[in-house]
Amino acid sequence: MARVLVAGGGPAGLAAAVAAARRGAETLLIERYGFLGGMATAGLVNPFMGWHAGGKPLVGGIFQEMLDLMAAAGGYGCERQPTAFDAEVLKLVADQLCQQARVEVRLHTLVIGAHVEDGSIACVATESKSGGEEPAADIYVDCTGDADLAFLAGVPCDEGRDGDHLTQPMTLNFRMANVDVEHMAPRKEINRLFDAAKAEGRVTCPRENVLLFYALNPGVVHFNTTRVTGLRATSAADLTAAEFEGRQQAHELARFLAADVPGFEHAYLQQCAAQIGVRESRRIRGHYALTGEDVVDARKFPDGIARSNYPIDIHSPTGAGTVIRSVPEGDHYEIPYRCLLPLGVDNLLVAGRCISSTHEAQSSLRIMPTCFAMGEAAGVAAVMAAERGIAPAEVPPEELREALREQGQVV
Repeated sequence: MARVLVAGGGPAGLAAAVAAARRGAETLLIERYGFLGGMATAGLVNPFMGWHAGGKPLVGGIFQEMLDLMAAAGGYGCERQPTAFDAEVLKLVADQLCQQARVEVRLHTLVIGAHVEDGSIACVATESKSGGEEPAADIYVDCTGDADLAFLAGVPCDEGRDGDHLTQPMTLNFRMANVDVEHMAPRKEINRLFDAAKAEGRVTCPRENVLLFYALNPGVVHFNTTRVTGLRATSAADLTAAEFEGRQQAHELARFLAADVPGFEHAYLQQCAAQIGVRESRRIRGHYALTGEDVVDARKFPDGIARSNYPIDIHSPTGAGTVIRSVPEGDHYEIPYRCLLPLGVDNLLVAGRCISSTHEAQSSLRIMPTCFAMGEAAGVAAVMAAERGIAPAEVPPEELREALREQGQVV
């Protein structure tokens, strides 16, 4: 029986593990938190960014199946925010998908090393309450978001933009409850008040405006507004500083909203995410690096395994400002399978925001629906490679694409 090990249980890792297990592989999914979902749950990133072009979906498969299950449980979509979701329902549905597919899940477990022999991973090193273990597989899939397994295995990686290697800022998402949504100030007025509070020194967040969304719960408004710059998500010291700064900004913003903004007079800070949201960290060097021009030119590839029309969306690494470059209306670009194939390690696939790409392209492909699509492709490819005793790079792309189509994915 084929053996597949997936590191990281976020959107990409969940899809990779379920896809691999459904194709008959003995699949182990390793996740550091006590729940699955990654940025969708631990990071409280919400809602799902768009995955349609020309009125047609660009992502299907396991992602669409998960949405249907969440909707049936009352955890997806509302009138004001059609693609918002309940993170607690997502956690439960993720558990169910893994259990039904017979994925072996190990929560509260960290991948801390990789033993590489002759260009292939022989096993990984993990640490948990059970102590140190060294699980082995035929094919490994890195869905950690930070390319942790790939980096530990010696895959060359890049970080941030060219020149200064600064990454997009991190954001601690938070929610305000007991908001009078019906009488809430319009966004233009909220931004005017936000600028005034910044000028007075009551708000230190360097973002240029207030980014808010509606949650599923009545009277709850979700904020993706804090902005922490100049710190690296691959440094424990920087992550600690980022969490401190993110919380300070969230509480400042909560006080500002309650004091200044109509509709928030009786509102309170309901929740901050379990961890700060990370847009960008390491990117592997792979067989092909997707570029910004590939994105905005809506380029298609013979080995395309995922589609997206999300724009290049670069939050300034140094302060205020956001660069937006759109994909042509109604069109989409494709992510080639080669972007999931790292240099230097034969039996490893990488899926999620840390695939092989430039800083510009990564700012588009990082959204969660696209990560689900990449993860599903990686899971299917991993089993194909393991069953045939070949490297993932030797999997015929058209066979992979056909297998994805058969299970409802859009390629």
